[in-house]
Amino acid sequence: MPASGPAVLKIAVSEHSSVTAKAEMPARIGAGTPVLILAHGANNDLDHPLLVAVTRHAAAQAGAIAVRFNFPYMERGASSPDPAPILEDCFRRVHDHVVDELAAPGAPVFIGGKSLGGKTAAELISRGEEGEGIVAAGLVELGYPLHRPGHKENLWTEPLRKIGVPSLFLIGEKDPFCDTDLLRPLLARLLHPAKLVVVPGGDHSLHRAGRAKEPHGESGVDEFADVADEVARFLDEVAAGLKS
Repeated sequence: MPASGPAVLKIAVSEHSSVTAKAEMPARIGAGTPVLILAHGANNDLDHPLLVAVTRHAAAQAGAIAVRFNFPYMERGASSPDPAPILEDCFRRVHDHVVDELAAPGAPVFIGGKSLGGKTAAELISRGEEGEGIVAAGLVELGYPLHRPGHKENLWTEPLRKIGVPSLFLIGEKDPFCDTDLLRPLLARLLHPAKLVVVPGGDHSLHRAGRAKEPHGESGVDEFADVADEVARFLDEVAAGLKS
């Protein structure tokens, strides 16, 4: 990772608005350099320690261009997320900007995010299979919101309907938004079965009780080292498979 830290970008998402993105750049960039684009959860932003740790590690260990970005509502300082179509359009525009301006032609592109950001990415991957979303090499889910806490009878499965690419789901063992016993059979039935990693003791943000939380905006590298390792390994494995 460059000593100067991430490149800060402003990406237009409509005629009158833009969002902030931060790109962690690897030491070397070539034709096959993978790209990872992550969105934040409902009540946090692009500087959530989990996203910082994962993107920094992806750049340093997987040699990826790793980008995290804000949704428009967070950029405005609003407390409630934008409607799904606005979130999806923002993600598409960030993806297109990163592919056009940072990635080499034909580079493998992975998308994903934390909770709301991950659900939005999953929806776009499914739509990619239908011709209306994002065509990507893989999907990274950092705490998928499968259901509301205490309401396991209503599962949010629609975004998973056509996941036809390799996917990695990192879910906290104690995540009240995702019962892994309910998620596991769903992932096994995807068009491309997913890899599920359960983080021992982890909550919805993959934080584990007894570990000091990093201040907002800090790296969280120690706290999330094993999670970041899983993501970097996934990028390496999928990218290597595309070359073979």
